[in-house]
Amino acid sequence: MTVSLAPLLMIASGSIHAVVNAIVKGGKDKMASRAMTDGSAAIILLPSLLLVPLPDGAWPWLAATALVHALYLYALIRAYQVSDFSSAYPVLRGTAPLVTAGVTLGLLGDHVSTLAVAGIALIGVSMFVLAIGRHLSRAGFGWAVLTGLTIAAYTVIDAAGVRAAPTPFSYIAWMFVTMGLVIVGLFAILTRGTLFASMRQQWRPGAIAGALSILTYGLALYALSIGPTAPLAALRETGMVTALIIAVVFLKERVTVGRGVAVLGILAGAGLILRG
Repeated sequence: MTVSLAPLLMIASGSIHAVVNAIVKGGKDKMASRAMTDGSAAIILLPSLLLVPLPDGAWPWLAATALVHALYLYALIRAYQVSDFSSAYPVLRGTAPLVTAGVTLGLLGDHVSTLAVAGIALIGVSMFVLAIGRHLSRAGFGWAVLTGLTIAAYTVIDAAGVRAAPTPFSYIAWMFVTMGLVIVGLFAILTRGTLFASMRQQWRPGAIAGALSILTYGLALYALSIGPTAPLAALRETGMVTALIIAVVFLKERVTVGRGVAVLGILAGAGLILRG
């Protein structure tokens, strides 16, 4: 049951994650939109801290992931400020599984099947193919790649942290509350307090995104607590299929034949991972 459950949770996580990113991209003030998202998630889960055990054994991982997430969100916002959603998203999400696999398989000694490795590579390459033909400035590409690197970093950190905590739910609750405090505080400092006025104007979509972010990353963390890091991280990128649908239907962006083929490549990569 564990083997089949983790991939399903990660695929669902990827689709929901695309929705959250589209909400952030659609906000007028993207920093305020992201702060509202993480602040809402922290408020929603704050009462749950009374119900879960302290994350003993995972405190260093919680501190590390809060710092990396802060860098990740800043880079993500900068990428979305200078690039189209459908240009930046494939690059940043394509970078992440390749780097994650390199770290977990090459440095940490995790073992997965040859089919799974092929699937990870196919998903990563297909994600980059999705950006071909789209306008992506040098700055946009740089921010997108940096975002991908931070995604890989927090994935590895959180995989270790959720396994070190007494229960996955303990790590999930404390991570969201900690991250919300760090992100809202950091962005408030960067904007010299003007952030809060914009947050009030965008509270409704931000609150929805906050609830969805708990669902998407909560599913991902639980999956990582019961399955191997590299293939599961790659499976989360199947959310690009959802992201492409959002870009076409709601953001009115065009889809080429090449991008359609790339989506098929992502699905084929997911199939290889599931078979592996």
